[in-house]
Amino acid sequence: MADDNSLQLTPELRAEMDAMTSTQRAAVLMLLLGEEQAAEIIKYLDPKEVQALGAAMVEVADLSQGAVNMVLDEFVELLKKQTSVNLGNNDYIEKVMRRALGDDKANSVLNRIMPRMGTKGLDILSWMDARSIADMIRAEHPQVIAIILSLLESQVAADVLIYLPGEVRPEVIQRVASLDTVQPSAMAELEAIMKMQFSKNSSAKSSSFGGIKAAADIMNMTKTELENSIMTGLEAVDPDLMMKIQDNMFTFENLVSVDNKGIQVLMRNVEPELLMKALKAASDEVQARFLDNMSERARGMFRDDMEALPPLRMADVEDAQKQIMRKARKLSDSGELMLGGADFV
Repeated sequence: MADDNSLQLTPELRAEMDAMTSTQRAAVLMLLLGEEQAAEIIKYLDPKEVQALGAAMVEVADLSQGAVNMVLDEFVELLKKQTSVNLGNNDYIEKVMRRALGDDKANSVLNRIMPRMGTKGLDILSWMDARSIADMIRAEHPQVIAIILSLLESQVAADVLIYLPGEVRPEVIQRVASLDTVQPSAMAELEAIMKMQFSKNSSAKSSSFGGIKAAADIMNMTKTELENSIMTGLEAVDPDLMMKIQDNMFTFENLVSVDNKGIQVLMRNVEPELLMKALKAASDEVQARFLDNMSERARGMFRDDMEALPPLRMADVEDAQKQIMRKARKLSDSGELMLGGADFV
């Protein structure tokens, strides 16, 4: 079938196919799957993928039948005999999004791909890219920025920090860590600030977010150089808060969640004696994480050498763990390992 299509490829059809992105080709398949099946697939996509796919579903509204046939090939030829789909139909797209994501998230996506469909203003932040969010909020008060970052996933918030002016980053993180609850009036003000982009529809109850853990999660996602800059600035204005955030950041014990490949990379970049010191007071789970990634012979020698170490002060153990964590963060920044299942690059 594919060979037959290629023989019938006109210059116009070739140009149309060459102009199509892989996302648009996926959108054609989604539009022909039917609402239930398409919704089931969309549930497994992340916000950026949903936004890109939803936009592509609108873009392919005027796709020629010839292009559809080429994208779908034999499977689609069979599917087209069983169902009739109006490509690019807004009602269809809305139903798929709502079935897959629920009303609130669907509204956010639909507002991005079909601007006049309406959304909850703050919810849509979860579906915007980091640079766009930063451009929108960079001129706002640090407290406003802090609240907005607290509404985002940690990785997105960390990316937004990159695009914000360096001088405001420490204060923003300080305010994130100090957040507890935000009253409806404050949320309404936030909605008003963004009313040019989003419709006003705030919650009727207090919203709880932010805090030390939120600030630590954001800092965990930042690159080492940016983290050092922010934490140094924060230490100058509130050293106690800086220490609390640091205590909640990715720790040596969290290495238990790093995959085998990452553990092996880390071991190749750390002196064995330093690792012995770090593991001396580590939990059984963390010790096993490293020992299980050694050969039987190497594991035996490592255990013997570790047991032969003289008594260590807890401060020396913690210092060894911090040195290893700094190395882990640098390896993460260079893309050689992933910390806790999140790519920090």
